[in-house]
Parts: sequence; C-alpha cells; structure tokens
Amino acid sequence: MQISLRAGERIFVNGAVLRVDRKVTLQLLNEVTFLLESHVMQVEDTTTPLRQLYFVVQSMLMDPLDVSAAKMVFADQINGLMGSLTSESLRTGVMAVADLVAAGRAYEALRTIRGLLPIEDSILETSPISTKVA
Repeated sequence: MQISLRAGERIFVNGAVLRVDRKVTLQLLNEVTFLLESHVMQVEDTTTPLRQLYFVVQSMLMDPLDVSAAKMVFADQINGLMGSLTSESLRTGVMAVADLVAAGRAYEALRTIRGLLPIEDSILETSPISTKVA
C-alpha cells in the first residue's frame, strides 16, 4: 500500500505518531494499522453519539497497547446506541461497525461510521431536542 503525505502532515502507525517535513510517499510493505491525520477526530468534536463511537474506535488504532480498555467502552456504547436508535439504517450501520471491530477491522469500522454521520446529522437537525453542541 502506498500513502502520499504533504509536508507537515502526520500519520499514526501502530500507535506511533510520524510527521514528515516534506512531501513523501510511504510504502507499507506488511500488515500495519494506521490512521491518517485527516481522519483523526479531536475530543472536542465528539458532540454526538456516533462521533463518540468514532473516537473510541479511533483510540483502538492510535493506542494499540490499550485496546482492551477501548473495547470495553466500545461495547458499552454499542449497547447504549442499539437501545436508543430508531433509524433502521443507523441500527444496521452500527451493527456492521460492531462486526468490523469484532473482526479486528477498526479502520473499516471508522470508514463505516464516517458514512453514517450524515444520517445522524440529518436526524439531529430535524429533532425537536438536538444533542448537538453549537
């Protein structure tokens, strides 16, 4: 797999943070967990249930030495979400995320959550009581 990074960009590889000082292309030649800086969610952006779930899954990739703690939080969040979601598309998506995490495919789980965020946003925008922080 090849990844191109711009000057100053960071990538998280197996828990290590790497920053490049010039444009570079990396070739990942073996199995590795990584997360591009552009896909990293900051804690202040975790304003909705799915964004909070994203942050927990992201933690699994960024801190692989402490995955067990993140998996416990993830399980609690999944249970809470499944008990409160009324949207069938969100329920199906969240179950797919749970299956991906159980299979050790956290990166794909993040991609799935990113695809669900517009659905969550549209539901929260039409809800009379929004949980979003302005």
